[in-house]
Parts: sequence; C-alpha cells; structure tokens
Amino acid sequence: MALTIFSIMIVLLLLGFPMMIPLIVGAFVGFYSLFGGMGQMETMVQQMMAGIRPASLIAVPMFIFAADIMTRGQSAGRLIDLVMSFVGHLRGGLAVSTAAACTMFGAVSGSTQATVVAIGGPLRPRMQKAGYNDSFILALIVNSSDIAFLIPPSIGMIIYGVVSNTSIAELFIAGVGPGLLILLLFSIYSWIYAVRNNVPTEEKATWGERALALQKALWPLGFPLIIIGGIYGGIFSPTEAAAACVLYAIILEMFVFRELDFNGLYDTAKSTGLITAVVFILVGAGAAFSWVISFAQIPQAILAGIGIDQMGQIGVLFVISIAFFIGCMFVDPIVVILVLVPIFAPVVNSVGLDPVLVGTIITLQVAIGSATPPFGCDIFTAIAVFKRPYIEVIRGTPPFIFILLCVSALLIFFPQIALFLRDLAFAK
Repeated sequence: MALTIFSIMIVLLLLGFPMMIPLIVGAFVGFYSLFGGMGQMETMVQQMMAGIRPASLIAVPMFIFAADIMTRGQSAGRLIDLVMSFVGHLRGGLAVSTAAACTMFGAVSGSTQATVVAIGGPLRPRMQKAGYNDSFILALIVNSSDIAFLIPPSIGMIIYGVVSNTSIAELFIAGVGPGLLILLLFSIYSWIYAVRNNVPTEEKATWGERALALQKALWPLGFPLIIIGGIYGGIFSPTEAAAACVLYAIILEMFVFRELDFNGLYDTAKSTGLITAVVFILVGAGAAFSWVISFAQIPQAILAGIGIDQMGQIGVLFVISIAFFIGCMFVDPIVVILVLVPIFAPVVNSVGLDPVLVGTIITLQVAIGSATPPFGCDIFTAIAVFKRPYIEVIRGTPPFIFILLCVSALLIFFPQIALFLRDLAFAK
C-alpha cells in the first residue's frame, strides 16, 4: 500500500498538480485501501477537520495579515533605514544591513516569503548600485529570510507546536538564539565578501540622522514589543498576540502613516484569505494523510529499517535534520512538518529529547530546505519578485547553506544555544 500511495503522489507532483492534490489523493487511496471501500470516508473528513480545529492555528492567518499590511505600508522601509544608519558605513555594511533588516522584519511577520518581498524589493537595487554581484544579493536575501522562520513569531513553529502539542511560547523564545547566531555568521561572511571583492562602503550617517531614523522606526519596533513582551509578560497568549499585531498594523499604516486606505485594506484581506485557504487545506489534508500512514504503521516500518531505535539522541537528531532538510528541498515546509513530525514523534519521546529543541532544529531545517535547490519555495518567490532566472538565483547560495547547516550541527551538539533563553524565561 505504501508504495502505491507514494507512487501516485509522485506522479501527480510530476504532472504539475499543487501539493494539496497529491496529499488529498494519497489520503483517499490510503483510506480506501485500509477499509476496503467508501464507507469510512467520513473518517477521512473528520481527520481533516481535526487537523484545522486547534485554536492556536488562528495565529497563522493573523500573522500573515499583519505581514501583508506592513509590506504594503511604511514599516519595512523604516526598519531598513534604521539598520542602515548604524551599520551601512562599515565594510560590507549594506549586506549586513540586509541580513539585519530581514531579521527585524521576521520579528514582526514570521514569514520567509513576506520577508523576501518586503526587504528584497527596496534593498536589492541599492546593493547593485554599491557594487555587489547580483547572485550574492539574491542568495543573501533568500537565505536571510530563513531567520524569519526562527525569530518569533514563526509560522513554522506555530504549525509544529500544534502538530506536536508543544508550547508555542517556548518554541518562540527558543528560536531567538539560533536566529541571532545566523545573523552574526551571515554578517561575518558579508564582511569577508566585501573585503575580497573590494566593495566600497556607504557614507557614514551622523548621529542626528541616526536619531531621526530611530524616531521614525519607533512605531514599527512596537511589533516585537507586542509579540515578545506581551507573550512573556503574561499579557497575551501567542494567538492573542497575533490579533493584537493585526490591530496595531492597521492603526499604524492607516491612521499614523496613512499609507493604506480602506480599499487597500480590503485587497490585503482578500490576499490573506487566499493564502490562508491554501495553508488550511494543506493542514487538513496533511492531518488526514498523517493519520493514514500512522494507522498503516508505515513510519514504524521505515524507522525500524534504518535502525533508529538503536541510535542515541544525537543520532536521532541527525536523522531528523536530514529528513526535514531533504523534504523541504522538494515540498512546501508546512506539508513536511505535517507529514514528518508524527512519524518521528514516538522516537523523540522514546529517547527523551526535549520537544522544544527538536522543534527549533526542525524549524531551522525546513527554513534551509525552503531556500535550497531544486524546489525550495523561497527560490521561486525570489524568481517571481525579482524576475531573474533560476540559475542566477541559486548560484550564490552554497556558502549560505553551508553556514546554516553548521548552525544546525551546533544546535545538535550545543542545545543550550536554543534552550538557554527558554530555560531562563520558563524557569521552574
């Protein structure tokens, strides 16, 4: 049965069907094979509904909506100007500013693709004018957007938390350390690149200009204050923080900056609705598919075949990392989380791994896979946004992917990179 299901899904993918179709068809074939007819199809529908029932999932469309509003408004530009005023004059400062701006925007959007659009649009022309090679620029933007998947609010962590029944608040705080480490390593690489290629520096901003940039960015900096301060100050749950972010984004862009009118808000809401519909169909289909393969004991057979039961914690983490990295090279990150997390959950529990550490590593791996050839979704976002050929977008990615994989290895051997802040914030 397993071979039949996966063969059908691969054929459908090769024929160009969107990922939700192979998932639904795979689940349908599984239910039909297991129960010998159409009588149990209501169970499939029940499993799909169960997948989208958790209240925590409400945060996903809320954060997407807030990110869309900010992308259409002034928030992203003001954050960019703030970072540029402080580090733009350093060697490689424009590249460092791009990575830092992706981190800051990720802290208010939680979406890698929204970060590519919001930060890449204004900064790519400036980097080209400054003398950076376009393949380096595209790779930097695509891979720096991965930080948005780690820095709270992370949509990937919300999905993982729902699927694995892990605290989303703990996952959020655990992503901060790895996210800042990636920013540091990307900044070092950007400095090395600028020195080797003799990229000229920007004019140094005066302290008056820096103060003005900070003043203009104070409103957008309220987003991480709402999310991080609200959640860990006990004011909001993660879901409530998402709703507060939407309200704050509307007030900011419509009434403070006056960049967005009611027609623009309506268009943004429609766009968010379409994206949310796709996400929730994927979540529902993924839940049904995961139930089928779990009921058929397919994961147990696969994991027993590779001898994972005889591995220690480090070995299990390496297997998980490889599986999620490879999966996201071909398939949407949400789908990979929905399908693979239930497969590895029994092993994670049996070897005593911290689910927050596992979630952080998984989130990093799916972020890396999203920016890795051949089919990483952020690559195709960059192709669509910047209208550049596939080869040019991926040409500069290997050094960044190497850095990200090194961070993954560091997390496996030094878990306190992720867990230190979690343990500090949630000290028993």
